Amino acid sequence: MKILVLNSGSSSQKSALFELGTDSPDHPVPPVWEGKLEWDGTKETLSIRNSHAKKIQATREGPSNGGSASLGALLGNLWSGETAVVSSREEIDVIGHRIVHGGARLTAPVVITSEVTDAIARVADIAPLHNKSGLEGIRIAEALLPGKPQVAVFDTGFHRTLPPAAAVYPGPYEWLAQGIRRYGFHGINHEYCAQRAAHMLKRDLSRLRIVTCHLGNGCSLAAVDGGRSVDTTMGFTPLEGLMMGTRSGSMDPGVLFHLLRRETASAASLDDILNHRSGLVGISGVSSDMRDVLEAAGQGNQRAKLAFDIFVHRLETGIAAMAGSLGGVDAVVFTGGIGENSAEVRDAACAKLSFLGLELDREKNRTAQPDLDIAVAQSTVRVLVIRAQEDWAIARECARLSPQ
Repeated sequence: MKILVLNSGSSSQKSALFELGTDSPDHPVPPVWEGKLEWDGTKETLSIRNSHAKKIQATREGPSNGGSASLGALLGNLWSGETAVVSSREEIDVIGHRIVHGGARLTAPVVITSEVTDAIARVADIAPLHNKSGLEGIRIAEALLPGKPQVAVFDTGFHRTLPPAAAVYPGPYEWLAQGIRRYGFHGINHEYCAQRAAHMLKRDLSRLRIVTCHLGNGCSLAAVDGGRSVDTTMGFTPLEGLMMGTRSGSMDPGVLFHLLRRETASAASLDDILNHRSGLVGISGVSSDMRDVLEAAGQGNQRAKLAFDIFVHRLETGIAAMAGSLGGVDAVVFTGGIGENSAEVRDAACAKLSFLGLELDREKNRTAQPDLDIAVAQSTVRVLVIRAQEDWAIARECARLSPQ
């Protein structure tokens, strides 16, 4: 079965083609083709590679929003040109989509119908950039590959098992009936990483307590007890929780009321500030990319050093809180762009967690490549670096749900 996975974002469109059977293994297999389209308002960058090591990278100047023409040009490389891996678009059997917010009703992966797209649209105001991009990806896929089944997999779905004490906000109880509650995000990768951790440790997942740390431009933690999410840091929207690349994470809401009362900010400007001009970029003034922040800090930039210190402080206290929700922890997993690649972040985040029984092997950490256990032998808590595999997880759900 040839499964095309589309991961539609507000400034990028990632795609991957997998070849899977109904008896596909639980461990990930690499895609036979990958494509990525990125845009920043002034230019559009296309990068493609296939399993035969053929690569394309091109940049086109001029405004772009990654619309149907751009995505069509990207996907055309699947069946024509030097990176083609299928003879025609008809060979594709099913298309899978990462949808960030499913709301209260859409939790399990589902074959997409008009009722499903309507339900996704109804919660788009909670995660407007993400859900609208996902809906656009569904529409474009239908136009390019008419009649092919499509499957939606929800980032919020894994957190459907949150107990009420973790999911319900301590505001008026009536909020819950309005759908205002903690949903959590990055669930596709949190779930995969918990399963992968159990496989790496040769342990039964149902007997493990795991803290998964998804650290990228967006960051969240999950407390996974026996394979079920019981706590997480993101909430009603992806803005809550840890400090992120451009997002503030959790803040005292009184600060926002203060700014509104002084009429120095509006609801729209606060939305922009907290989502796009805070976090690493807001504090450092340098970049939303941890690599740039670390480089600047190493050159003596005090704001960059402060940004790193805040990021680590929020992370280490968050890990301890997740361990508290679990009543102890057997493994901590680092994943995502920062989690997989920043030895500095892993080292600093683990430095104060020895009281949990966690001890990092600093040499292994320094040279770590996923997937690897980087704790010392005597550590009672294992520390794992695991590569994010959202596309693979989505493809696996497509293989399970596809009518073919």
